[in-house]
Amino acid sequence: MAEFTMELNDEQKEVRDWLHGFAADVIRPAAAEWDEREETPWPVIQEAAKVGIYSLDFYAQQYFDPTGLGIPMAMEELFWGDAGIALSIVGTGLAAVGVLANGTEEQIGTWIPQMYGDASDVKVAAFCSSEPDAGSDVASLRTRAVYDEAKDEWVLNGTKTWATNGGIANVHVVVAAVDTELGSKGHASFIVPPGTPGLAQGQKFKKHGIRASHTAEVILDNVRIPGSCLLGGKEKLDERLARARERARTGGERVKNAAMATFEASRPAVGAMAVGTARAAYEVALDYAKTREQFGRPIIDNQGVAFQLADMRTQIDAARLLVWRASWMAINGKPFTAAEGSMSKLHASETAKQVTAQAIQILGGNGYTREYPVERMHRDAAIYTIFEGTSEIQRLVIARTLSGMPIR
Repeated sequence: MAEFTMELNDEQKEVRDWLHGFAADVIRPAAAEWDEREETPWPVIQEAAKVGIYSLDFYAQQYFDPTGLGIPMAMEELFWGDAGIALSIVGTGLAAVGVLANGTEEQIGTWIPQMYGDASDVKVAAFCSSEPDAGSDVASLRTRAVYDEAKDEWVLNGTKTWATNGGIANVHVVVAAVDTELGSKGHASFIVPPGTPGLAQGQKFKKHGIRASHTAEVILDNVRIPGSCLLGGKEKLDERLARARERARTGGERVKNAAMATFEASRPAVGAMAVGTARAAYEVALDYAKTREQFGRPIIDNQGVAFQLADMRTQIDAARLLVWRASWMAINGKPFTAAEGSMSKLHASETAKQVTAQAIQILGGNGYTREYPVERMHRDAAIYTIFEGTSEIQRLVIARTLSGMPIR
């Protein structure tokens, strides 16, 4: 087990500096353009693939860093560059985590490489969980998966929404209900291979922020996939469902569902994204406050501004430490007995919203215009308290974990 440390080693520092350089030199100069275009920045993703950032090997190295800090470090630097473009680069990762968390070794080896493609033919993947009537309320999932035993195929029907890369992905990972009586415990995850008939993109959403990231509905109309595309396999699913049915009858151990396993693994990473956006806004505000003069002196000479910056930096550093703690715990198999993963996402998400708003206030009228990036950062930050579990859901998870009570 790796010791917990707040100091990056030399190799991690080298990777961090490399990522920071890519974010500064490639992502930031393109940020405003792709935000306005509201399109997937394929040229930037291709550039990331060429240098090795958008690749299975890179994310595997960071994911299996024994300190747990590889992924949060990478997320912070890329999202420091721009949240929308960075999400386009890392959005495939959620689908990959879904396979890593629930799939067999064969499924991991088969499907994750197809999610990324290569530098000459870049691909993306999508994780499809939310639905029009089932966002935070995962028990209300209406997408159904029915097993056709005669053909050893699963048949999927339903509509997914808010899917990053939905419809444009090479590989879709879809969460569907296989036993509606078990609620969220009756869910499973499925791979929909490239070109499968019946899967189509629905509405593409025009968003408040992270506009360079493609978000859309995914329509599943009698989508037939091989039995081997059930993540984890049918034997494992049948065992899990049997335990869930027994628990429903008598009470017993908690059985996790496939979507929650993915979200639990990714929450600290989302927290790191928020830290990156908050840090970027703070740095712009600090530089502005040191150079902008009013009444013959820099505005940072005023306590009202200086104290805001002090609070902003304190909150950012606190958020990063919560993210690092949760990430270290996760890689070392430490259970989140106090919902540390949710804590990290909650605090980092709220910090990003608050810090970007404070940055606009410090820049005044300039901060409200698109000539300065804090306006875009503030719009981008709003998503962190919403996706992969709203702040309210994080508080619910934390409260239930701490109290042991079924708080509603």
